[in-house]
Amino acid sequence: MENFRKVRTSEEEMPLPFPDLPPDVVEMKVKEGSKIRNLMNFAMAQMELKGRRQIVFSGCGRAVTKTITCVEIMKRKLGGLHQVTKVCYKTVLEVWENKDPPPDGPPQNLTVHKNVPSICILLSRDPLDPNQTGYQPPEPRHEAGEDTSGCSTKGLKRSLPPPCEELLPKKLQVQVSDSPRGSGTTTGQLDH
Repeated sequence: MENFRKVRTSEEEMPLPFPDLPPDVVEMKVKEGSKIRNLMNFAMAQMELKGRRQIVFSGCGRAVTKTITCVEIMKRKLGGLHQVTKVCYKTVLEVWENKDPPPDGPPQNLTVHKNVPSICILLSRDPLDPNQTGYQPPEPRHEAGEDTSGCSTKGLKRSLPPPCEELLPKKLQVQVSDSPRGSGTTTGQLDH
């Protein structure tokens, strides 16, 4: 493949894997080079300002993790969203052109069909069928001052406890002389 360069990539178009979607549902097609900030600004405007009830995020290949990140941000910012996730494979066609075509013939192209992982995530303000494969109910929202001691603290910032000598390895013992000229000796053992 070192004598070839990629000239074109195209994805196989697939219908959304969700039945009964309204025809005007917004689909956010996340690409590898998409900026999360731009995606989220548009998606949030659709859900908050335009009053959309549902939105679909889709991505394939290297964009799958970015797609999931967008969904998690939206769920955290809006709250109360029902989710259905569908995972499948999508065919991507890559056309490669020979860098050094033969002088007496037409340029040689190589077409590669790749099966890449793909994800489609439906977020809805309205309840969805909880028996549907890939369904996740909304996370409960907590009001200010409410006791959340029994709830997960995933994603919350917590201050670290102060360092304790008991936590240091037993073999980490360093002695430094208080000599002002620095002629003291330092001894110790450090295990990594």
